Amino acid sequence: MSDESENNAEINIFRALDFIRDYAPAYAKAKAERVYMEEYRKSKKALLMKAAMKDGHSSVNAQEREAYADEGYMEHLKALSDAVVAEETLRWRMVAAQARIEVWRTLESTRRIEAKTL
Repeated sequence: MSDESENNAEINIFRALDFIRDYAPAYAKAKAERVYMEEYRKSKKALLMKAAMKDGHSSVNAQEREAYADEGYMEHLKALSDAVVAEETLRWRMVAAQARIEVWRTLESTRRIEAKTL
């Protein structure tokens, strides 16, 4: 391994660590948003079922059908989908940064072993 590639590996490790540090709050926010959206979906459905009951749909099945068919509910599902995409994008970027760190650790360990055998 040349000095130049070792220096690049060292720079990359710090970039990976910086990425994790810098994007941890964004990941936490994205996860919180996704969890909130999932929990709010239940409240939204309950409110829509209540409105359907007031509109004369007495059976729970009819209320649920009306709730699921509501445009606002479908918009909420789209927003939930967007929240999942944002969270998963950040999560997999974090996983990739962690993998780069592990690769660097393995390379450094190999380098130390090679240096001892010389």
